[in-house]
Parts: sequence; C-alpha cells; structure tokens
Amino acid sequence: MERRILYYKNYFFDFFFSLDVGAQRKIAYVIDILKTQQRPGTNFVKHIREGIFELRAQHNGNIYRAFFIFDEGDIVMLFNGFQKKTQKTPENEIEKAIILKNEYYAEKSE
Repeated sequence: MERRILYYKNYFFDFFFSLDVGAQRKIAYVIDILKTQQRPGTNFVKHIREGIFELRAQHNGNIYRAFFIFDEGDIVMLFNGFQKKTQKTPENEIEKAIILKNEYYAEKSE
C-alpha cells in the first residue's frame, strides 16, 4: 500500500523549488521511498521529537532536510525544509516544525 503525501501550505514547495534540479531529484527519490516503504532506513528518515520526523537527502556533498509527521497512519505531511550546514539539526528549525505541526492540527480540528 502506498502512503499519500500531503503538503501543508507552501513551506515545503518554497524550499524544494529553491534547489537545483539534482537536489530536487534526490529529495523526490526519498519522498518516493516514504510513500512505498513501511520502514524507510535511518539514512532517509530520522525521528526528531514530538512526532516530528526528518526526511534526509544528500546531493553533491550538500545535506538537505525536510520535516514531516505521520497523520492517521498512512498520510505524511511535509513542513519546512533547509540545507544542513552542521552536524546537529538546528534547534530553530525543529521549533519551527513543532509550531507548524501544532498549527496543522489546530486547522484540521476546525
């Protein structure tokens, strides 16, 4: 069974379309893995905290991350994305993802 991928507002698209075509292809590849594999490997997905996961892609020595959540088992919501420049995921990016997650659930329950 394939998961549906839903995008919350334009956060992910703004990030995605700012990248070069090679990076876009790599991220699209990882999204396809998310759609089709029940348990994607940790080189592609990592749990961060509070139900937030990190989609992980690498292209030409650059590291790209995008946050998402699983909603109702098979739906993946993609939030903000960024190019990673350090070993540790920036705390401000995690906080932004948590805010977006809470915003998403608040809008969904209306």
